Amino acid sequence: MIALTATEVAELTGGRLGADAAGDVRTHGPVVVDSRAAVPGALFVALPGERVDGADYAGTAVAAGASVVLAERAVELPAGAALVLVEDGVAALGRLAAGVLERLRAGTDGGGTGPLVVAVTGSQGKTTTKDLLASVLGDVLDGPVVAPRGSFNNEVGAPLTVLRAEAGTRALVVEMGARGLGHIAHLCAIARPDVGVELVVGAAHAGEFGSLEATARAKGELVEALPTGGLAVLNADDDRVAAMASRTRARVLTFGRGAHADVRAAEVTLDGRARARFRLEHGGAVADVALRLHGEHQVTNALAAAAVALSTGASVADVALALSRAEPASPGRMQVLERPDGVTVVHDAYNANPDSVRAALKALVGMAADAGADGAPRRTWAVLGEMLELGPASRDEHDLVGRTVVRLDVDQLLVVGAGARPIYTGAVMEGSWGEEAAFAPDVESALEFLRPRLRPGDVVLVKSSNGAGLARLAEELVQDRTQDQTQEKAEASDT
Repeated sequence: MIALTATEVAELTGGRLGADAAGDVRTHGPVVVDSRAAVPGALFVALPGERVDGADYAGTAVAAGASVVLAERAVELPAGAALVLVEDGVAALGRLAAGVLERLRAGTDGGGTGPLVVAVTGSQGKTTTKDLLASVLGDVLDGPVVAPRGSFNNEVGAPLTVLRAEAGTRALVVEMGARGLGHIAHLCAIARPDVGVELVVGAAHAGEFGSLEATARAKGELVEALPTGGLAVLNADDDRVAAMASRTRARVLTFGRGAHADVRAAEVTLDGRARARFRLEHGGAVADVALRLHGEHQVTNALAAAAVALSTGASVADVALALSRAEPASPGRMQVLERPDGVTVVHDAYNANPDSVRAALKALVGMAADAGADGAPRRTWAVLGEMLELGPASRDEHDLVGRTVVRLDVDQLLVVGAGARPIYTGAVMEGSWGEEAAFAPDVESALEFLRPRLRPGDVVLVKSSNGAGLARLAEELVQDRTQDQTQEKAEASDT
């Protein structure tokens, strides 16, 4: 973050200095909401929560080096730190981010040298796309790129991302999530986008929005917020996204696999680990891309990143090279982990909705298409947990996933948790029975079932919403064999 005095923080947030606070105390970031992340010069935003009140940890943050504390109530701070009091900490954080971004856009000399702000939204693929954007823009632009850590995409996470930008930042990527109408519009008021990327309108969070049409209305708030000189990057393969062209005053650039897309992927193939290769086409220029991400669905995310990069003036050849260099960056999203015993664990348990589960299942089958090291076919395991926030359609959507597992000819299905049980029912009704499909009530039971049954060459997909808790299952599956081998080595050295 740019350096600010406590007085400037108060002005930008609409707050006031606490009693005896020195207005000239300076903070140069980072801005943190966890006292454990405080470092010298940090600004600690003490947010009240359901279980703890951040203000109770203001002293801890200052002891770690924080120089300014933003809080909703008065707290006693050690000498040398300044307190800024606000009525609403979350709203104040948003105002601070908006104010800092405007200063960056103006430039220290008034020359308007601030970052290109790229906002990304969609029912799925946001985090992977922002990771690709960070990597690709970092390659094609002459300067640093700031992007969210993890999935910082709400009214707290988005401002924290903005506040990591500094005077030399060339591009600022902001992920924008929504759980209702008006949410994205609010985030756009904080981080006014120059470029808006719309990925897909899907069934994720159907419980909040109520329908795909309502989801499209909410997601379209991003393109409505773009300025006349801005750019709307739209998925031409999604009819609801493509229709958003009529809702923006910005220039439109489309991406997709259809012939009508401005930025297009042609001749898509998958290698033995389900990594896509394709020909990137734009404006008559072509170049080959070999993604390092797993799953054919990553082509859509890569095209979105390519469209943004191309809009900055980068060549098709340079963008293709940058895409081919980009590594998977966020854990728990098609993260492929190889165990020493030859079992492959695909950790994709950070988020899940019907579309992303189907895409992950297709990637699982593709990854097992090649024979194992011993020439034997590789078995596929789908370990699936609940997809949350689907509303009234939840039971039917889970049932359909189970049927999809059977139709894709996945070898083994293990369903974990009561909320996901309709997946098991759907698979059985579709024709899977006996040991091909099993149900475990919890993670511990699932691990007990899996551990003796896994063998070298198996590919295990672990997929669920984060709240279902299967991330721990994936992590333990990976650690199991590593710990076993460590113990074997220790025992060998003892003899």
